[in-house]
Amino acid sequence: MSNAYDVIIIGSGPGGYIAAIRAAQLGMKVAVVEREHLAGICSNWGCIPTKALLRSADVMHSASHAKDYGLTLEGSIKPDIKAIVARSRGIAHRMNNGVGFLFKKNKVDIIWGEAKLTKPGEVVVGKISKPIVQPQGPVPKNTLGEGTYTAKHIIVATGARPRALPGIEPDGKLIWTYFEAMKPEEMPKSLLVMGSGAIGIEFASFYRTMGVDVTVVEIMKQVMPVEDAEISALAKKQFERQGMKILLEAKVAKVEKGADSVTATIELKDGKTQAITADRMISAVGVQANIEGIGLEAVGVKTDRGFIAIDGYGKTNVPGIYAIGDVAGPPLLAHKAEHEAVICIEKIAGLPNVHPMDKAKIPGCTYCNPQVASVGLTEAKAKEEGRDVRVGRFPFVANGKAIALGEDQGLVKTIFDKKTGELLGAHMVGAEVTELIQGFVVAMNLETTEEDLMHTIFPHPTISETMKESVLDAYGRALNA
Repeated sequence: MSNAYDVIIIGSGPGGYIAAIRAAQLGMKVAVVEREHLAGICSNWGCIPTKALLRSADVMHSASHAKDYGLTLEGSIKPDIKAIVARSRGIAHRMNNGVGFLFKKNKVDIIWGEAKLTKPGEVVVGKISKPIVQPQGPVPKNTLGEGTYTAKHIIVATGARPRALPGIEPDGKLIWTYFEAMKPEEMPKSLLVMGSGAIGIEFASFYRTMGVDVTVVEIMKQVMPVEDAEISALAKKQFERQGMKILLEAKVAKVEKGADSVTATIELKDGKTQAITADRMISAVGVQANIEGIGLEAVGVKTDRGFIAIDGYGKTNVPGIYAIGDVAGPPLLAHKAEHEAVICIEKIAGLPNVHPMDKAKIPGCTYCNPQVASVGLTEAKAKEEGRDVRVGRFPFVANGKAIALGEDQGLVKTIFDKKTGELLGAHMVGAEVTELIQGFVVAMNLETTEEDLMHTIFPHPTISETMKESVLDAYGRALNA
């Protein structure tokens, strides 16, 4: 088998495997180099297995409130953490196998090993020195191994890993990253979560639903700092009703480890300190790109603030070398990586009408309880940009389907340009909003105005009706509130 390819992709996560499949569809000879597990962090240790855990939490929550729906369940409802983790890991394994099947179907070669760029057009694959995480499942059959491979186009899609703060480095036992938090051997009685971004809040929500005493420490003024302040405040209220403790504008200054617990010294916004002891602690203070040890310096690829610098099509400053996904910068989202992959490959293939990604139209979702989803500008950001805006709001408590489901705590908020009617942003908190947000994403991509949305017929009864009502409210025309 020849070691020459049209495209070699380093990494098989959401960006890497989608790039490989799209390139194969366009008739290119493609290989993917992987050192850990097919499908990347998203399917093995991130997006998918965490949703499996959160699904268990949803069922636990519903069962715990059975009497609210006129049902009687005999006996107590207890989580079986070993079974919950086993289900989650089984789903991750299924996703891993699925990507292997897609590679076989599309005739994508898998090169198992550690890749390094040596010069433009060349990748040397060596023995795996120290994988960050043990491979998920066996190495796929019919894979290639160590050697020198060439390609006209090389795409770096090496992803990212948890960031550690000096002095508070995760140890895998008492201080966890999302890797350990996803597969605990036993359920802790208490948990301290440092950071309230999507990762921190999702795990905080999971463990709290399972009965764990959870405290979240966030250095910013609001939970989920990237979200609209009003949505964040409503989510925080719901978290606290569930028994979660949240400290804002607070910093974990020091952590002392005991035999089977940690004691964190928290610096509060008023200058005082507070000591919190918990069985375990999750460090969820962001991630950093995997840019080390892959030969970027040797070939002269530029980086910017810890990420590979690219243009709107994934091109680096070195001809023939590209980067996509988390390694290429924020937002660090799987769906961003996938779309970036298609753009990059189609540009390489010379397809017409390939447009650079508009990052303002990338939705963000957090799968906690309640869920949070958003796209576009927050109200504060729109005003900061000098926009004259109309803001619409519609609460779930006025929506028939939400009431019938027993999920009447939520809000949809829409932001329009007052002069043009352009939809600038949409922000949601409540049941299943991660499934609803795509409606506003489609609207923004089609440059839909408020009038188009007002004339759209939404099915009844659905929670999606809150979306239209929010639009109507922005123009003083809400019908059900």
